[in-house]
Amino acid sequence: MKYPEFLKENGTIGFAAPSFGCAIEPYRTAFVHAQEKWKNQGYQLQLGPNCYADDGIGISSTPENCGRELTDSYCENDNDVIISCGGGELMCETLDHIDFDKIREVNPKWFMGYSDNTNFTFLLTTLCDTASIYGPCAAAFGMEPWHQAVQDAFDLLCGRNISDGKEISLQGYPLWEKESLKDEEHPLEPYQVTEPSVLHLYQGKTETDSLQIEGRLIGGCLDCLSNLVGTKFDQVAEFAERYKEDGILWFIESCDLNVMGIRRAMWQLEHAGWFHHVKGFIIGRPLCHGENLMGLDQYHAVLDIIGHYNVPVIMDADLGHIPPMVPVICGSVSRVTANRTDGNSTWHIDMQLR
Repeated sequence: MKYPEFLKENGTIGFAAPSFGCAIEPYRTAFVHAQEKWKNQGYQLQLGPNCYADDGIGISSTPENCGRELTDSYCENDNDVIISCGGGELMCETLDHIDFDKIREVNPKWFMGYSDNTNFTFLLTTLCDTASIYGPCAAAFGMEPWHQAVQDAFDLLCGRNISDGKEISLQGYPLWEKESLKDEEHPLEPYQVTEPSVLHLYQGKTETDSLQIEGRLIGGCLDCLSNLVGTKFDQVAEFAERYKEDGILWFIESCDLNVMGIRRAMWQLEHAGWFHHVKGFIIGRPLCHGENLMGLDQYHAVLDIIGHYNVPVIMDADLGHIPPMVPVICGSVSRVTANRTDGNSTWHIDMQLR
């Protein structure tokens, strides 16, 4: 696994929009404010041509333009790291226009984004053996003040609090956001965290109060992962075989899928052989959190498909579309511990760069 260099003091942050850009509110104002904050901290900025574009369908521009921007931004020497401008709907259409062969040959650099950006964070790791960061997009850094999760993401990008140059430790947050205050009139609002974080921990299908998992961490947004199954970009089985000595630790969250969609997508990944050499799962709070359709909830949607592996499963973790989210290094060898005691839930992750 290749690990890029972390962002240095006064380094250059690059921005690309392979999915949506920051053309509309509240994202435009938040992105502009984030740039002001970074400039005040001494960083240089390099914006790709699509950061404010809105001539695409489900993405910032045409698939050709988006693929070219991402390839150029990743391969050029004008920036040190890249943060995606935003998520979207159809980043998958850019994949034919991203030069993965070229990206595989250049010096690696950190790319950070989530949601639709799974189309790059996941493939950068599974196709190019290069670590990426599944974390917030650029506009999130415009909030005032930064939530700890946002600070954690930027600290991770900078390689702060890394032990012996090899391990970064992060932990879950005590509260999550049920209703956002951020809108077109209030683009800089921070997360409104009001709900206690409650983990559901399982060994197979049996609930437990504590668990530990270790393995090579990969994953992303289930909506995007399931879309990649069976395409020419699907080299997950080969990746899992390559790293079978570590075993695979999956992190999975979802956006548009309801509980039935989650179950169908998990079934699809299983039957595509994606869970070979699995050591465990970290499942983030889905955007459909609390939904029940015909007796199916978010827990059975997952456990009824993967429970037979009899591996540890963490559910309702701080990952994904319901903030805050713990930023994670896709490709790292990670050790996760989680506990539930007297109604309190805690989890932390140690990510090793090896």
